[in-house]
Amino acid sequence: MTGPLHGIRLVELAGIGPGPFAAMMLADMGAEIVRVDRTTSGDGHRGMASVDILNRGRRSIAVDLKKPAAVEAVLRLVEQADGLLEGFRPGVTERLGLGPDACLARNPRLVYGRMTGWGQDGPYAPAAGHDINYIALTGALHAIGQAGGPPVPPLNLVGDFGGGGMLLAFGMVCGLLEARGSGQGQVVDAAMVDGAALLMSMTYSLRAAGMWDGERGTNLLDGGAPYYSVYETADGKWVALGANEPQFFAELLRRLGLPAELADGREDPANWPVLREQLAGAIRSRTRDAWEQELGGTDVCFGPVLSMAEAAGHPHLSARSTFVERDGLTQPAPAPRFSRTAPELDRPPATPGAHTREALQDWGFTAAELDELAGQGAIA
Repeated sequence: MTGPLHGIRLVELAGIGPGPFAAMMLADMGAEIVRVDRTTSGDGHRGMASVDILNRGRRSIAVDLKKPAAVEAVLRLVEQADGLLEGFRPGVTERLGLGPDACLARNPRLVYGRMTGWGQDGPYAPAAGHDINYIALTGALHAIGQAGGPPVPPLNLVGDFGGGGMLLAFGMVCGLLEARGSGQGQVVDAAMVDGAALLMSMTYSLRAAGMWDGERGTNLLDGGAPYYSVYETADGKWVALGANEPQFFAELLRRLGLPAELADGREDPANWPVLREQLAGAIRSRTRDAWEQELGGTDVCFGPVLSMAEAAGHPHLSARSTFVERDGLTQPAPAPRFSRTAPELDRPPATPGAHTREALQDWGFTAAELDELAGQGAIA
C-alpha cells in the first residue's frame, strides 16, 4: 500500500454513512483498516455491499459481538491498532465492552474516534437523527433554498459527510499526530452538529458584518445575487455563473453581448431583478454545450450543471482523473493529491466477513484460535 498514512493501523466498527466515509478517506491515504462487521444479515445495506464505494480500501471480518470471545478478539486487534472508529449512539460500545475505557486500558496510545449526529452529550445526545435534523439545528438548512420557498436539503452532504465524516477523519489524524509525541491516546468526539456549524463559519461572519440577510435566497452566495446563480439554457439544461468580482462580471457581460452599463449598481439588491432578467434572456438563447464552448475555462466563472452520469466524462475531470474506473465501478478518486506519497485504491468494497480468517491471521491469530472462535460462533 502507498499513501501518506501507510503504516497506520485502524479498527473500524462497521456503520453506515459518515463513519464509513471517514474510514474510506483514511484507507485511501494508505491506512490499514480492518472493518468489524456483524455475522448476521439483518443490515439492509448488505445488498449493495459490492458497489458501496464508502467501504473500499479495507478488509472485513464478521464477528458476533454478543459473544464474549468475539469482544475479546476485537480487543486483541485494538491492542495492536493506532486508532478505532465507531459510529453508534452514545453508550452502545460501552455496553458491548468496547467503549473507550475498555479499549484504552488495553492500549493507552489508542485514538478512539466517535461519530454521532448530536454528540456524546447534550439533551439530544441519546436520540435518533439524520443529516437533515443536524443541519436544521445549526442554521445551515434554514439558509439553503430559494427566496419565498421552503428550506431545501442539500443531499446529505453538509451533515453526514462534510460535517461528519470529514470531521472525524481530520480528528483522527490530529489525534494520531498528538499520540506520536505524547504516547497517550484520547477520545475524538466528532458530532455532525458541530461539523455542520463549523462549515457555516464564513456565513456567520457575513451575518455578523451585516452582509447576510436572514431570508434565504436573497444573499450573495445563496443564489440571490444574479451573478452568482444558475440559469436555464435553450435545451432545458442549466449553467452556473459565479462572476462575483467586478472584472469577472464585466467579462461575462462582454461575452454575453450585454451592455457594460449593466454593471453599474450591481451591488444594490434593488437592481437584481432587472439584471437577472437580462442574464436569463441571454443564457436562454443557446444550449448548455454551446455556452460551455463560449464560456468554459474563461474568467467569467462558469460551469455547466452536469448530472452524475455526465460528470466523469467532462474533459477537465477526465484530464485530472477526478473519477476513476475500478472494479467495474465509476467512483471518485482519492483526494487530496500528494507529490511523493501518492495514494492508490487498494481494495474493492468488501462484503461483510470476506476476509475474516485472512485479516485475523495477519493481525496475529493462529489457525487453532480461529477454529476455536468459529466453533463458538464468535466469527463467521
